[in-house]
Amino acid sequence: MFIHMLGYPTHFGQMECLKLIASAGFPEKRIGYLGLMLLLDERQEVLMLVTNSLKQDLNHSNQYIVGLALCALGNICSAEMARDLAPEVERLLQFRDPNIRKKAALCSIRIIKKVPDLAENFINSAAALLKEKHHGVLITGVQLCTDLCKVSSEALDYLRKKCTEGLVKTLRDIVNSAYAPEYDVAGITDPFLHIRLLKLLRMLGQGDADASDCMNDILAQVATKTESNKNAGNAILYECVETIMSIEDNGGLRVLAINILGRFLSNRDNNIRYVALNMLMKAITVDAQAVQRHRATILERVKDSDASIRKRALELVYLLVNENNVKPLTKELIEYLEVSDQEFKGDLTAKICSIVEKFSPEKIWYIDQMLKVLSEAGNFVKDEVWHALIVVISNASDLHGYTVRALYRAFQTSAEQETLVRVAVWCVGEYGDLLVNNVGMLDVEDPITVTESDAVDIVEVAIKCHTSDLTTKAMAFIALLKLSSRFPSCSERIRNIIVQHKGSLVLELQQRSIEFNSILEKHQNIRSALVERMPVLDEATFSGRRAGSVPAAVSTSSGASLNRPNGVFKPAAAPIADLLDLSSDDAPTASPPGGDFLQDLLGVDLLPTPAPSGASQTAKAGTDVLLDLLSIGTPPPAQSSSSMSDILSSSHDNKMLLTNLDGLMPHSLSTPAASPATAAPVLDLLDGFAPSPKKKEENGTAYPSMVAYESSSLKITFNFSKSSGNPQTTLIQATFTNLSPNVYTDFLFQAAVPKFLQLHLDPASSNSLPESGNGSITQSLGVTNSQHGKKSLIMRIRIAYKLNGKDVLEEGQISNFPRELLG
Repeated sequence: MFIHMLGYPTHFGQMECLKLIASAGFPEKRIGYLGLMLLLDERQEVLMLVTNSLKQDLNHSNQYIVGLALCALGNICSAEMARDLAPEVERLLQFRDPNIRKKAALCSIRIIKKVPDLAENFINSAAALLKEKHHGVLITGVQLCTDLCKVSSEALDYLRKKCTEGLVKTLRDIVNSAYAPEYDVAGITDPFLHIRLLKLLRMLGQGDADASDCMNDILAQVATKTESNKNAGNAILYECVETIMSIEDNGGLRVLAINILGRFLSNRDNNIRYVALNMLMKAITVDAQAVQRHRATILERVKDSDASIRKRALELVYLLVNENNVKPLTKELIEYLEVSDQEFKGDLTAKICSIVEKFSPEKIWYIDQMLKVLSEAGNFVKDEVWHALIVVISNASDLHGYTVRALYRAFQTSAEQETLVRVAVWCVGEYGDLLVNNVGMLDVEDPITVTESDAVDIVEVAIKCHTSDLTTKAMAFIALLKLSSRFPSCSERIRNIIVQHKGSLVLELQQRSIEFNSILEKHQNIRSALVERMPVLDEATFSGRRAGSVPAAVSTSSGASLNRPNGVFKPAAAPIADLLDLSSDDAPTASPPGGDFLQDLLGVDLLPTPAPSGASQTAKAGTDVLLDLLSIGTPPPAQSSSSMSDILSSSHDNKMLLTNLDGLMPHSLSTPAASPATAAPVLDLLDGFAPSPKKKEENGTAYPSMVAYESSSLKITFNFSKSSGNPQTTLIQATFTNLSPNVYTDFLFQAAVPKFLQLHLDPASSNSLPESGNGSITQSLGVTNSQHGKKSLIMRIRIAYKLNGKDVLEEGQISNFPRELLG
């Protein structure tokens, strides 16, 4: 044992253990079995040698030796041993000594877990144990019945019909029993048996109305008579609540159970408060109205000193919110946001923003609440939240004046909140004239006097503030350009502010400064059209894109501005990555909304770099700079390189490309010299919606199909073909077949390839896979091999699906592709 504890191998002592077990005396057997249990486990082959000794000891005349054998078998039993020794263990369940019956019941649990097919052999014996008077045997019998119900529907039906009433009577006797010193814990008779009985009743009552009715009275009795001033009593009450919430419907009992959880919320013990919140989260799906009654107590727990309780209570409050109570709950949460700890503000802010967005009754209330959140915790607000706020403001044409004035006031007191500054700068740039002229005053507003110079001051402060990041300053530059048209009297001052950054070390700001100064000095005739008010942003498209129902790469005249509300469009990451052969093992197939490809690749918050309208770059320079910037060691494939050089070679195309990237020029002012034939590919490539590789074109040679992956539950077949004239690209049709008797839902297939391969995945034909091969899912893949003829295809796959509500993940590697594909 000491050698084993030190971590050294002890296989040389295993035979000694077996010799001791084979000895006749009890002391030797005890040491032998102790060594067996501690030094071996079920995976050791040497256990085959001990099966015969165990069989003899289970039939021994000395009950203590029988107990040793049962104890050892219960600890190290393998499936083979379980099949061999199950009859002996079953027989011992009727042994005269209660200690042996208890150990036999525990050993039976191990056996049915190892070999569920043996469960039916133990049903009658286990049911007989439920009539025991000895608490030790009774508690193991209840546990054996519980495990039988988990592995055998036959056992569940039998126990439900034959034993429910007996279990209810047993529980009633224990609840009403007099003081029994040998079983008493904190004034409660055998709380462990209480809890085991409640768990078994929960399994029997679930899905069965008759069994549930039978136990209603005793559950009400347990819930009302059990004392809650001791931990043992609270444990019983918690199990009782779990049982009430799991069995078939009884409205009165459920209200009683939720009231018990409400009392738990006020308990001094952190653990009890936490499990109460956990249970209430389950209960809200069953009886939301009863949980709503405890809303005030739950809100108090959001302010708890324990961080895990605060987080759980916040999740529960989020579930409690509906159209009727959204205003008072949001008011409470925003008030707490003002005094909450810094580490909790992130979670609290995210939940408040989600609540406001989801249940907002009117736009003015939505805007008011979001401004409060931005003023209190703007630095914790995520990008998509303030993007959504700008979309709502854009659509609320009658509230533009009110919003810009509210933001102006908020900026005066909370200029350190970054996201508030961004929204304020955007609104001042768009609606600065409404701010100065007090357009659209509402009754709830106080009069405010703002001059044109004051409006420019706001934007200048945002630019000069040392805490402002690149995105904020870039938005402020655009706002200044717009204000120069709205406030002609301040045009010279605005030009001076912009010119100050001509020598900025930040290339983005330097370039904007030079370009905007050029517009102010040399292009007065187009300035007003260039900086006219943005078109109304489409709320439905934006919310759909956030939910993932609209492709992030769709580009429209208004959609191009959704990713950056200041009008700077950011192209999607995936097509550029594909173009430059940047595919990694888990390369995404679509970029998230608002994702800049440089930002995604380099992990910095950069805006796309605009260029002067007269700028001209050569293909080689443009490509080399981009490759150097991204530190790409391998040159792009020939096809991709030529596409990029074609794009960058034309000066006219270049102008139009940069104009669209910058998002400043309206489409009506795009360079007319760019012909439709050349313009379309440029936009398709850089706006991120390039057409998929042509899969419908005439295919060349067909190749033998193969079983790419097969497990006990799933089979994947690949059918291959190649496009004529393009041997590098292999088209794969994957067919998924479910071999199990259960339907798979939320089916998702993912694949990853090495860097020399490029992978294109089309959507699957369905996300539900029928059982037993009654149907299949198909999905098309395209693999381009840049090392065609040198390296063969290889692919790692991952399949995720849900089976009876539980997530299942399967993984594998495919390297046995047909050699014919190599060329």
